[in-house]
Amino acid sequence: MEETQKELKCENEEDHRRAKFEIWKYIFGFVEMAVMKCAIELGIADIIENHGNPITLFELSSMLGCSPSQLHRIMRFLVHRRIFIETNTSQSTSPSYSQTPLSRLLMKTGEHSMAAFVLMESSPPMLAPWHCLSARVLGNGSSAFEAANGEDLWSYTIANPAHGQLFNEAMACGARVTVPAIVDKCSDMFEGIGTVVDVGGGNGTALGMLVKAFPWIRGLNFDLPHVVCAAKKTEGVENVGGDMFDCVPKADAVFVMWVLHDWEDDECIQILKKCREAIPKEKGKVIMVEAVILEKDDAKEEDDLSDVKLMLDMVIMAHTNTGKERTLKDWVYVLGQAGFSRHTIRPIDAIQSVIEAFP
Repeated sequence: MEETQKELKCENEEDHRRAKFEIWKYIFGFVEMAVMKCAIELGIADIIENHGNPITLFELSSMLGCSPSQLHRIMRFLVHRRIFIETNTSQSTSPSYSQTPLSRLLMKTGEHSMAAFVLMESSPPMLAPWHCLSARVLGNGSSAFEAANGEDLWSYTIANPAHGQLFNEAMACGARVTVPAIVDKCSDMFEGIGTVVDVGGGNGTALGMLVKAFPWIRGLNFDLPHVVCAAKKTEGVENVGGDMFDCVPKADAVFVMWVLHDWEDDECIQILKKCREAIPKEKGKVIMVEAVILEKDDAKEEDDLSDVKLMLDMVIMAHTNTGKERTLKDWVYVLGQAGFSRHTIRPIDAIQSVIEAFP
């Protein structure tokens, strides 16, 4: 008994010791995003890519027109997090830097760039709500985004076109990462489909990629009129303006990616009902691309993204009035209430899963 108490005391002391170190990670948790934003704004990844690996500190600082000592501190931080690789050559006493798969995602241009997403999430309007998160938790009548910016996210993007454009560019970044995973894992879902309407399709990036992968599809990119007015022109895709709460254009299949998590259950059910009404009862389907949070009672997680999904849920709490990421039970509930008879859920190599629902 005495030996057990000693062991417990040692464990408690070790826990306290670790806690004293770990708390600093949370105190300075904002630093990683801020430095990554700095790297994107400076165009560091683009310069290294265009120069050709490796590039010395002095070459990089010369191209940027900045102090080598200041830049070295930024690069030291990013190298420590394995975003860039540092090498030393016999020809130069200055450290040299090379790209990694992660740093290439920070390039301002490129097929797989996530730079716009980083810049959007780190922009002042999107950062400010984090200071008001308790407003939503306490339910005092104001969402975090409204408390910080005076209006909800959707009204703000309409009133501030520059932010609206950045938001759409960020969503396009997400599409360029997610749609290839859908094509790779779920190509059979699009067999025999003539028309697909992408509800909340933004600037049409996702639907354009689907039509390119499955050229027999005729695509309808459906979003609010002010959004589709700025959408890109893509062969095989027609841009259609409207409100998903009122009516969804008729199609063989409805595609909804990263839209339903912006709304509470009743609103989500309303959207899904409109989607169900838009498809044929016999062969129609609604294809949703959303995160699925697995709980203790669910099967073992297939990937290592559970922590990211919980972080995403906090993002949705901060940036929307009523949105949330849903568990398996949550999806069963909203799909049932919307009148769907059955559904399947497939994991893909992305934060989201693909949910296929049938009338």
